[in-house]
Amino acid sequence: MSHKRMPKRKAAIAVGGVAALGAAALLLPNANASQDPDQATAGGTAGARTLKAADASGLAGRLQKILGDAFAGSYYDSGKQQLVVNVVSGDSNVVVQAKKAGAVVRQVDNSMAELKAAARTLKTRATIPGTSWAVDPRTDKVLVTADSTVTGANWNRLRSTVRGLGSGMATLKKSSGTFKTFVSGGDAIFSQVQGGSVRCSLGFNVTASDGSPAFLTAGHCGVAAKKWSDSETGQPIATVDQATFPGEGDFSLVKYDDPNTQAPSEVNAGNGQSVQINQAADATVGETVFRMGSTTGLHDGQVTGLDATVNFQSETDPNGVDTVTGLIQTDVCAEPGDSGGSLFTQDGSALGLTSGGSGDCTSGGETFFQPVTTALQATGARLGGGGGGGGDNGAGDQAGAGDQAGAGDEAGAGAGDQAGAGDQSGAGHQAGAGGDRIGGGADPSGTGAADDGSSSLTDSR
Repeated sequence: MSHKRMPKRKAAIAVGGVAALGAAALLLPNANASQDPDQATAGGTAGARTLKAADASGLAGRLQKILGDAFAGSYYDSGKQQLVVNVVSGDSNVVVQAKKAGAVVRQVDNSMAELKAAARTLKTRATIPGTSWAVDPRTDKVLVTADSTVTGANWNRLRSTVRGLGSGMATLKKSSGTFKTFVSGGDAIFSQVQGGSVRCSLGFNVTASDGSPAFLTAGHCGVAAKKWSDSETGQPIATVDQATFPGEGDFSLVKYDDPNTQAPSEVNAGNGQSVQINQAADATVGETVFRMGSTTGLHDGQVTGLDATVNFQSETDPNGVDTVTGLIQTDVCAEPGDSGGSLFTQDGSALGLTSGGSGDCTSGGETFFQPVTTALQATGARLGGGGGGGGDNGAGDQAGAGDQAGAGDEAGAGAGDQAGAGDQSGAGHQAGAGGDRIGGGADPSGTGAADDGSSSLTDSR
């Protein structure tokens, strides 16, 4: 939240603490590292350049315009630090331009139009609770995932629909978990509702379009409750201004009640460390990302798909479906209470807000995130808050990775059963990180037991 001080809680390092601290070790030493985009790639494809993931996202956006209909998605090869761009038959001249720009160009069979059409067919014929789909540019297919609740007639229907898309168009995977929103069980921002309390995580501090301090969190948190506090029994300090869920996104803009609240633009990475958030950016398939949440703390993994469509079982109608489109899919783990928490890169780019997924931080799973750039555009907010400095970049100037690999009309990403960073046991790993600002303190209390100290991080809480 913007930034008041949160009461310090005793930091507790639970069983999974070592894993979280390991993620922090991976993140922090290189938080300000930068590579020269023009540096030649040693041993890489001739002409391809070594790029940071953020630079690859921008290049992909430019190449999509150059390639036009020949563009069939792109992804970041993190091992070689190169952008790979898929093309279907197209003007060789245009391909030459892509290579000159520094990308690795790969010929594929499925065009983006065909992949989007497949996603539309899935939406029409297989909108079943517990399913997701997205385009995976690495396989040039739509990856469809079904959770453990998809059985019997629903499974047969889904499988038949996937087969009907044709050979080489889609892959169907089964997840051992259950797709759900991670709205309960965390500790960071709280709200009292009929029958108990709701706990979510703060995502990123922002400045609303009217200049007031605010923060972004998950839309299903904003729909669940209007008033939010920085402690379970404390008085409300922020009020939901806008909330979207389900539908075209899962995000909320929550304004601090005190207009003088300071909201630093940073994420608490645990262990007394924080990462300055400098800009909002679009995710790129293949890039390494970090997630901070108030239940499980810091975890890392990779982006596995863009423009994912997820069909959650409705919380209010046992026969209904809460469909959310336009999400980022990753193999980073998450658990209840992490909802709304921040997804970011080691160089300080804000990417997403935790929405939901399957699995946990012991067995792994897949987790979906609301793109920050979309949330900023929809709410008119910009990163950074009163007294908190930090990037004011809105979504507008970033290269839309969402237009790259993704099937715009909700191509999902079903990275199926990847455990991703998920082997990190996330029970509350991290010892209360640093500063007590409501602006983002990650206070991962893993087990929920401890603590508090929340921090100043623009991130999950």
